[in-house]
Amino acid sequence: MAASFLANRRIVAGLLVNLFSSICIVFINKWIYVHYGFPNMTLTLVHFVVTWLGLYFCQKMDVFAPKSLPIRRIVWLALSFCGFVAFTNLSLQNNSIGTYQLAKAMTTPVIILIQTTYYKKTFSTKIKLTLVPITLGVILNSYYDVRFNLLGIVFASLGVLVTSLYQVWVGAKQHELQVNSMQLLYYQAPLSSAFLLCIVPLFEPLTGSGGIFGPWSLPALMTVLFSGVVAFLVNLSIYWIIGNTSPVTYNMFGHFKFCITLVGGYLLFHDPLSLNQALGILCTLAGILSYTHFKLMEQEEGKSRLAQRP
Repeated sequence: MAASFLANRRIVAGLLVNLFSSICIVFINKWIYVHYGFPNMTLTLVHFVVTWLGLYFCQKMDVFAPKSLPIRRIVWLALSFCGFVAFTNLSLQNNSIGTYQLAKAMTTPVIILIQTTYYKKTFSTKIKLTLVPITLGVILNSYYDVRFNLLGIVFASLGVLVTSLYQVWVGAKQHELQVNSMQLLYYQAPLSSAFLLCIVPLFEPLTGSGGIFGPWSLPALMTVLFSGVVAFLVNLSIYWIIGNTSPVTYNMFGHFKFCITLVGGYLLFHDPLSLNQALGILCTLAGILSYTHFKLMEQEEGKSRLAQRP
């Protein structure tokens, strides 16, 4: 009984850390862009470096065992990781939190499109039909967003495309190299940091106003460092939750965070919300919930068929 209670307490603690960090990273990054104007790619670089340092200390404390990987086999993955985080942050910088959050929901349809086209993977009609309300809701919200801007939509679209490619490649690489997500990220984060270190001087100033070595205030620097720590906690808690809870818990918790982040965006940053946008959000949420429901049902049916085999 005591062991079960302790295990439940650990699960609750892990879920709370993930809830806090996943929601906070969106609001902190938005705050940094709105109030400090900190350069986007440099912020991404800070996140990568802090994530790698965090993983380094984790492996020293035996949280996971690092596995030697050939660098050439994860180069494209590291590059897509740069694009995924940078474009997602640019989307957050140039869109309202509602549009940013809903655009991320388009990752599911794009992943299905990639897997169907290039990996010849098949999906049931029910799964495909859930993509209709997801896509329709995103279009509705974007069309009626009074803060709509073309640049923000371009960054959101690129973010969705690169994120989808990254997620497909991560799954493929984990299977190919026989590693878990933390072992892969341990090599991927420093490699992505090196790529960004070469790219940042080409797109962002190093000194003066808006440069990484510019006259930043202490609160600005502390907030940027804190956002790096929170970004690391997001990665660590996702890995822990997947390993210690069921897919249902993870997905349902994801929907809860989705709703809180949307509400928080409207309350903290006073993002305007029209009736049509609200309908778009509900439409997307209905599609996401339906997709999760059917996907989990299919997984359970697959497990049942395997268990019935002699």
